[in-house]
Amino acid sequence: MVIELKRMANPNVTLNKLYKHTQMQTTFGVINLAIVGGVPKVLNIREILEIYLKHRIDVIQKRCQFDLNKAEERAHILNGLKIALDNIDEVIALIRASNTADEAKNGLIETFGLDGVQAKAILDMRLQRLTGLERKKIDDEYDELIVTITDLKDILASDERKNTIIKEELLDIRDRFADKRRTRILPSGEEIEDEDLIPVEDVVVMSTNTGYIKRVPVDTYSQQHRGGKGVMGMDTKENDFVEDIFVASTHDYLLFFTNKGRLYWQKVYGIPQGSRQSRGKAVVNILELGEEENITTMITVSDFEDDKYLFMATRSGTVKRCSLSDFSNPRKGGIIAIGLKDDDELVNVIQTDGSKEIVMVSRHGKAIRFPEKQVRSMGRSARGVRGMKLGEGDMVVNLDVVDNDGKLLTVTEKGYGKRTKFDEYRSMRRGGQGVITIVTSLRNGPVINVKNVHDEDELILTSSEGIVIRIPVKDIRTQGRNTQGVKVMNVRSGDKVVGVARIKPEEQSDVQK
Repeated sequence: MVIELKRMANPNVTLNKLYKHTQMQTTFGVINLAIVGGVPKVLNIREILEIYLKHRIDVIQKRCQFDLNKAEERAHILNGLKIALDNIDEVIALIRASNTADEAKNGLIETFGLDGVQAKAILDMRLQRLTGLERKKIDDEYDELIVTITDLKDILASDERKNTIIKEELLDIRDRFADKRRTRILPSGEEIEDEDLIPVEDVVVMSTNTGYIKRVPVDTYSQQHRGGKGVMGMDTKENDFVEDIFVASTHDYLLFFTNKGRLYWQKVYGIPQGSRQSRGKAVVNILELGEEENITTMITVSDFEDDKYLFMATRSGTVKRCSLSDFSNPRKGGIIAIGLKDDDELVNVIQTDGSKEIVMVSRHGKAIRFPEKQVRSMGRSARGVRGMKLGEGDMVVNLDVVDNDGKLLTVTEKGYGKRTKFDEYRSMRRGGQGVITIVTSLRNGPVINVKNVHDEDELILTSSEGIVIRIPVKDIRTQGRNTQGVKVMNVRSGDKVVGVARIKPEEQSDVQK
């Protein structure tokens, strides 16, 4: 079949349509129902293999027994022929003196101790078997049969011999009939996704503390100046507030890390799109979260590469580094990302290339900078090592990659923020208390987030009441570590800043100015 497309048609879309709506590609379920011992039974793979092996052993047993019976019968006849040939003159005289075949047969039985089968074989023997050459053939055949009989009896008495035969026969079938697979084996339940129909574009993903999530086009929020009041970014119910906000491509993978240290993932386009005022959809309707499990961190990746890493931090200051490829095949119920103590939670996860320096910041305004190589790569279930020593009542709020071409943005609950050069944070060994990164007070409040930013970047800040503002990073003053920052967002009494997202220059191309 040849399908010719118009010049502007997308062949991948057409092919996916054929797969999805025709029998060009089909899927079917398999029920391993079989009759076992006369009773219908649904079998698992192990039971199927065990029953098959029992069947093969039974086949070998019956086959060898059949061959043994035939060999013993033939050896019995040959043994009679050998007796006749050893006494050929007496046999010929007895036969010539007999009046009938039955008389000759009985004579052979009585004279030489033969049975009826042997006697009949002697009477049926042709004269040519009396030659020396034919005699040798009979002896050789008899000797070969004795070896065969011995071997067959050994097989019947040995399970190990039977298993060896099964293996050899299966390998022989493989060698004789194996060729390159003509079909593809795909994960069960895989469906054709019309990704080619979904435009590659940047969207803003928002989530609330009670577990609602949505995506909206990034140009929904037009640029404002520093200190603006912003616009409503998400409708929230009572006691609900926007907790996380970031920008991603629709074709990226969205990794959901929970407070329990587990990982779930979903394509960004799989997140329901909503309007600027809509609440979104409950995450529990998208992911199969466990009891008392909440999403604490979401990051996006394009591919799961071996030379990329996920660097994690917990509220108590523990850090851990894992290869990104370890997370490429999560199960439906999620997989372990980090082992946690009962009183600890996962705070954030960042993606690195294995050679970066990390900066961790606490709620009380302390920061520590250290090379990520000080944390060896670990398995998914490992608990990690100490990254930062915290004071009483303090906790880690975030971590990010050190970038000497950028600056560390610090934002506090009451809408204050500043940028600080990374060279003001000296590199040290992990596990220390760090240095002051911002002076926290009643005026500016505790630190809620930090980001590595550049002058050309833009920020989207969101408050607990769902107010969103978008400002250029360059409008935020660069200051030293021992300062309180400047006002970057006006928050009303009772409201507070809870989310900070950075928009990179390449993410601004489609954004409404």
